[in-house]
Amino acid sequence: MSIFGGKLNFLNVGTPLFKGEIERQNRTCFQVDWKPVAGGKIEVIEALDKVAEDERINEANAKAAEKIKAAHPLLVGMDLAINAIPGMTKTTILHAGPPISYDRMCGPMKGAVIGALIYEGLAKTEEEADKLAASGEITFAPCHQYGAVGPMAGITSATMPVHIVKNNTDGNFSYSNVNEGLGKVLRFGANNEEVLNRLRYIRDEFFPVMKKVIELSGGIDLKNLTAQSLHMGDECHNRNKAATSLLIRELLPFFMKVDMDKEQVDKALLFISGNDHYYLNLSMAACKCTLDAAHGIPYSTIVTTMARNGVDFGIRVSGMPADRWYTAPANMVQGLLFPGFNDEDAAPDLGDSAITETCGIGGFAMAAAPAIVQFVGGCVEDAINYSKQMYEITESENTNYSLPPLDFRGITVGIDVRKVIASGILPIINTGIAHREAGVGQVGAGIVNPPEACFEKAITDFANNLK
Repeated sequence: MSIFGGKLNFLNVGTPLFKGEIERQNRTCFQVDWKPVAGGKIEVIEALDKVAEDERINEANAKAAEKIKAAHPLLVGMDLAINAIPGMTKTTILHAGPPISYDRMCGPMKGAVIGALIYEGLAKTEEEADKLAASGEITFAPCHQYGAVGPMAGITSATMPVHIVKNNTDGNFSYSNVNEGLGKVLRFGANNEEVLNRLRYIRDEFFPVMKKVIELSGGIDLKNLTAQSLHMGDECHNRNKAATSLLIRELLPFFMKVDMDKEQVDKALLFISGNDHYYLNLSMAACKCTLDAAHGIPYSTIVTTMARNGVDFGIRVSGMPADRWYTAPANMVQGLLFPGFNDEDAAPDLGDSAITETCGIGGFAMAAAPAIVQFVGGCVEDAINYSKQMYEITESENTNYSLPPLDFRGITVGIDVRKVIASGILPIINTGIAHREAGVGQVGAGIVNPPEACFEKAITDFANNLK
């Protein structure tokens, strides 16, 4: 009983009500930020118990992590989507995120679809395009289903040029459209004549030059460029200044050698150099072919896709069928809004660019890009802590890509659904914020987490199918 005669400090776990009562008696009390695993949901806890110590899963996850680490993405070419992407047709429209029907699409995505249909000559007016999109004559599918990725709305149609990226280790390919730059752009749902003319320029003038330049280069090592960029202040999602500069340096000798109209060549080079985010689409495609190599490993609980369409957030898991998505309503992004906009203007989380975080860069690598906090909010310490925390929910580390502020520690590899549920820690994503109405464009940037329900559904389904 002598313990009660001395000075006591209290630690309260659970409801803060008890903390208040203790402090009312002039005693020090510390509140533990704690919640029960899976919010106390019995079905999810039972699923976690079933898969937690399965050695088959441990071995499969280690194999998936090795696939990711061994991947070697190269930019090997460009072509029109209909020529490059298997299964693409004249009436196919690929979009960001998990599957969604036209009637459920958010404003920016609908606006981008309308713009793409006019660009392809399948409609002449917005009204015609809207009617056609709703008619059932257009095939809508996730970019991910076709080995592709696209930022924000992610819309990719038949005659849009796409980068072709090859995983030189496993031989699989991925594709990404061309980043249009800032301002009024299709990926934010803008579809006026300025936007369409830029898309036509990319197809008719920029693409022929870039295609030839890449051919002359023999291929660009994206693994090397990304690794260098992480040492130069980029995280290769929302900050791509160094990566785009390095890309230009790699391509410049071949721009000088290409035997084409000089004015057209100069204009193409200026198009890239005038857009710090040009590398984003390449970074996404590199991460896509890297993670696709790790999909389809039996018993693996490693996440190979995180994507959002402005309505739903979806994940895919290596050990489950490629067409199986675990979805929940997309969250709102918390961050900095541009002057003149408020929370009511913002659309929910949107785009395929979370493939970067899934691969261990982007928000997971913010420690390498402290300047990113000026764009997404927070402070340098936040950026470092976000990166440190992600090691708690991942399988391994990839020393091919290292983070200088963390003593060159390798980036995280392999988000494990089991660790997300057990820890309650959700992946961190940094991202742009789109206006909820088509065509207004980007209104800010910030930080967002996937809905926890995606991971709860995934682990429950995985456990139910485990034999």
